[in-house]
Amino acid sequence: MMKRVITIRNENAANKPSDVDSKFTFTLTFMRLMAFFVVSLMLFSVLFSLSVVLRDPPSDAALPSRTTTTTPVFQMPQAQQGSNIGASDSVKLLKDQLLGGLLTAGFDEGSCLSRYQSGVYHKGLSGEPSPNLIPRLRRYEEKHKECGPYTESYNKTVKELRSGQFTESSACKYVVWISYSGLGNRILTLASAFLYALLTDRVLLVDPGVDMVDLFCEPFPHTSWFLPSDFPLNGQLNNFNQKSDHCYGKMLKTKPITNSTVPSFVYLHLVHDYDDQDKLFFCDEEQHFLQKVPWLIMKSDNYFIPSLFLMPSFEPELEDLFPNKEKVFHFLGRYLFHPTNYVWGLVVRYYQAYLAKADERVGIQIRVFDTDPGPFQHILDQILACTLKENLLPDVDHQRDITSSSGTAKSKAVLMTSLSSGYFEKVRNMYWEYPTVTGEVVGIYQPSHEEYQQTQKQMHNQKAWAEMYLLSLTDALVTSSWSTFGYVAQGLGGLKPWILYKPENRTAPDPPCKRAMSMEPCFHAPPFYDCKAKRGTDTGQLVPYVRHCEDMSWGLKLVDNYDWS
Repeated sequence: MMKRVITIRNENAANKPSDVDSKFTFTLTFMRLMAFFVVSLMLFSVLFSLSVVLRDPPSDAALPSRTTTTTPVFQMPQAQQGSNIGASDSVKLLKDQLLGGLLTAGFDEGSCLSRYQSGVYHKGLSGEPSPNLIPRLRRYEEKHKECGPYTESYNKTVKELRSGQFTESSACKYVVWISYSGLGNRILTLASAFLYALLTDRVLLVDPGVDMVDLFCEPFPHTSWFLPSDFPLNGQLNNFNQKSDHCYGKMLKTKPITNSTVPSFVYLHLVHDYDDQDKLFFCDEEQHFLQKVPWLIMKSDNYFIPSLFLMPSFEPELEDLFPNKEKVFHFLGRYLFHPTNYVWGLVVRYYQAYLAKADERVGIQIRVFDTDPGPFQHILDQILACTLKENLLPDVDHQRDITSSSGTAKSKAVLMTSLSSGYFEKVRNMYWEYPTVTGEVVGIYQPSHEEYQQTQKQMHNQKAWAEMYLLSLTDALVTSSWSTFGYVAQGLGGLKPWILYKPENRTAPDPPCKRAMSMEPCFHAPPFYDCKAKRGTDTGQLVPYVRHCEDMSWGLKLVDNYDWS
């Protein structure tokens, strides 16, 4: 049944809103205001985000042609990611990233992560670079930018090279470094060639070889150090030798060198088998002639920087650039050699997985010069004798199953590198099967074991470069005699290693090792010639800062404040 509802309205109130109508109107107005406020807030958030992105785009936006993903090679440690970094902290962080000014800004960070992130893992430079070195590097960078590949000056000089005629007024002269020998040798000879270019006001161009582009980032901003693929002499680089007509040593043998017969290019044979005429490169008299040649093509497997310090024409500038003689390669290496992103990923992933959390990191680099594959017991005995004698590793307790210690035990991470896995397995098992007498926890790690050296294999060299770099990140280092692999690691890390003496007759030497005089590499095949007297001499006895090497008695190395006695 329907009910009728009769409403009685007050005529006087007919034109006035009721209490219900007032509440409804107020509610509707308030909701509209809230909606407007929410929409405005959302719009402001979007505009703010856009302004941040447009003002500071990601680093890979600068390289639209790159096909890399946006996933970083690794995550920076939390200490480096803090959002509360002040202005002064940012300046200090940038200074640390650029190694106190040794490196220059102006690179796309994403194209070479190691350049900016290596400071997180290294302990910093070993000492301050000379105030003369940094501006000299900046001047070189400007010259390389002016004379680098496909610049007007480069194109002009290449045209003259093709024609065989040139003008001595050319603003740009070059050193072309030929990619030759194993990776350790290549790194050392490339540093040597760069310093020679610096001293002679030349531009260094690098033969890419089979894998240099896959190993190293560009060191100079806004240009390339790699030799272009259409360089006229590319087809001859691998064929140059002592019999080549343009070999400087052969030229000295066959005809007198005069200023009127300056060739368009000269090949410099500085390999270990070079002869007495080739070695005249290290005489000032020959440098006077060579400085007129526009293109010098250099092949070497030696770190020849110590002999540059014995040349009177170079000595004053070298003194200004490197007053501390034992840090030449340390500064040049940290300036020139930055692993590519792929290699840097190998370094960082391994470091974070196995080395980062240890209280102390010890590197052991093993290179055995033996035709048999090994492992050899006398090598293992020598390694253990050295590391135990020098307190680099703790001894083990064969009488107890476990050691009791109060508190958290100190940890040591030992990074071993070798072509063989045998030494790693034996040392690892020793510290697994027995406790240490000190209570320390020792972890033994080896990234790879390639069994034999594969110089021309890209992945082999990428792993080798990663392992050299990992060794440079350790706190203490043991290296093998004669090994350029170890020389690179100690130089980059600023470490004076303990050098394992080269065994004779497969017998462990006694003593097993010796602490290096300096972190500098050894020049394995130096000349023994007095350029002024034109006779043979012991070049390891001429000046106090060039001495014979610990691991090779006829070799030369740079030292600082060495006791002559």
